[in-house]
Amino acid sequence: MATSVRLAPEVEQRLDHLASATGRTKAYYLREIIERGLEDMEDIYLSDKVLEDIRAGRETTSSLDDVEKRLGLAD
Repeated sequence: MATSVRLAPEVEQRLDHLASATGRTKAYYLREIIERGLEDMEDIYLSDKVLEDIRAGRETTSSLDDVEKRLGLAD
C-alpha cells in the first residue's frame, strides 16, 4: 500500500542523511520506523482502553494466586 507523509524539513534531512550514510533507502527506514512505532502505539493505546474498561466494570482482573489455582500451578 502506498501512503504519502509530509515531513518537517529537518526530519527529511535527517532521513536523507541516514539513508545516504548507510546505503539503504528512505522507504526502508520509514517502514522500520512505522512498524516499531506502531507496536509501541498499540501497547500504549490498547492498554489504556483495557484500563478504562476495568475502571468502568466492563473488564475484570485476576490475582496471580487465582490464575495459578485455575491453571493448577498453585503450591
